[in-house]
Amino acid sequence: MSKKPRPIPVPAEPIAGLVDAHTHLASTGRSVSDLVERALAAGVERICTVGDGLAEAEEALAAAHESDRVFAACAIHPTRAHELDDTTRARLTEMAADPRCVAVGETGVDTYWLTHDPDRTAPLEVQEEALRWHVQLAVDTGKALMIHNREGDEDLMRILADSPRPREVMLHCFSSPVEVAREAVERGYVLSFAGNVTFKRNDHLREAAALAPTGQLLIETDAPYMTPEPFRGARNEPALIGHTALEVARARQMEPEELAAEVGKTFSRVFAV
Repeated sequence: MSKKPRPIPVPAEPIAGLVDAHTHLASTGRSVSDLVERALAAGVERICTVGDGLAEAEEALAAAHESDRVFAACAIHPTRAHELDDTTRARLTEMAADPRCVAVGETGVDTYWLTHDPDRTAPLEVQEEALRWHVQLAVDTGKALMIHNREGDEDLMRILADSPRPREVMLHCFSSPVEVAREAVERGYVLSFAGNVTFKRNDHLREAAALAPTGQLLIETDAPYMTPEPFRGARNEPALIGHTALEVARARQMEPEELAAEVGKTFSRVFAV
């Protein structure tokens, strides 16, 4: 029996003023100019592209210098925390000082692979050391801190609680229980929702999106990952963020244009752009 053909992803109807707070342009397999052009046609006005290692961080920063619609976040992903040697620290410090770099990220805690395949990740103590270094870099440069968290709620919240406080803390691709969302917003963190908020089983993410106060919510693609319904499994890109925006707007009982305006203001504040 042949598999049902996977639908070709298409943008939702354009919603003016959208932003994509976390994406990986370098991993989509397409040029920055093409991705930005398609995003603009879908109403996406600004994009933050992210590096999960030094090489991708360099590409993110280059993309931010190529297009005035693109900004960069630079860091070492927690699963690669063992790569944070002195040379890498020095280069990331230079990158974080660049005006086109608006956040230190993505850094954080990822215990998923510690359980499923420890060889694919750094030990937890190495992740923690790297996270604390990135936190201090965000504090020193006045940049936002962009957090990756996969099954590391307890450790992440502990580390953030006893670390210096960056100007802004953004929990990207928020995927944790509602109780964590409540604690995070009480601390003043910003929750950023990706395509998984559209997945049928994720009522808890829609509830978290609904409870986030104005100014503490962003939307993102995390492209080429986390493609929203109805295109789950296909390659994601910033032009598809309208599907996520519509779902989050429904959860918050807002018009999509109202949501776009709200998250646009939050994007400006969090990234100081």
